Amino acid sequence: MARARQKNGKDRHQEILEAAARVITERGLADTRIQDIAEQCSVSPGLILYYFESKDRLLVEALTYSNDRYYLAQARDLRRLDSARDQLWRLIDLSVPGLLPDFERLEEWALWIEIWVRALRDPALAKEREVLDRRWRQSIADIVRLGRTTSEFAEGEDADEIGMKLGALIDGLAVQVLMNDTQVGPVHMQRMCQEVAASLIGFELEPATSA
Repeated sequence: MARARQKNGKDRHQEILEAAARVITERGLADTRIQDIAEQCSVSPGLILYYFESKDRLLVEALTYSNDRYYLAQARDLRRLDSARDQLWRLIDLSVPGLLPDFERLEEWALWIEIWVRALRDPALAKEREVLDRRWRQSIADIVRLGRTTSEFAEGEDADEIGMKLGALIDGLAVQVLMNDTQVGPVHMQRMCQEVAASLIGFELEPATSA
């Protein structure tokens, strides 16, 4: 079935995904109705169910769509940097909630949290989560491999293992920042991630500058 394209250049499928991401971020999945999303993008609830079959399916596709937009923007951003270390620092900065207001990922983080919660009890959703998480860890591992290819980073622990460890740290700390933990703010998270990255990859970290 051909998708109807709107005057703004978006098709209905894309508009529904964007509306779903907004509503789920604002209300949480449990308090989001298909009707709420339909009202956001001026379509019928039946059309949404035609495209996505269920609210869980819509959640996964909304996160995938948000992820795709993030990785496209991230790739463009990182390509401007020649140094693997600079790319790694930039990736960390882009992942810290509230650190870069012009590159905020609150919507995507909110969708991630919903996915993690639902995946605990839904095997099908757990598989979708694994695919998306693997992509995230791979983006870190690729930077490590780049740094070793250019001799900027020394050979050492497997790059995929580093990607898993650093990715898990970033995810865990980001949740604390999102919850406004008084002991974990954006700058603190940024420094902790840099320290662990330097330790895992094996290079000296510049001393922190005092405010």
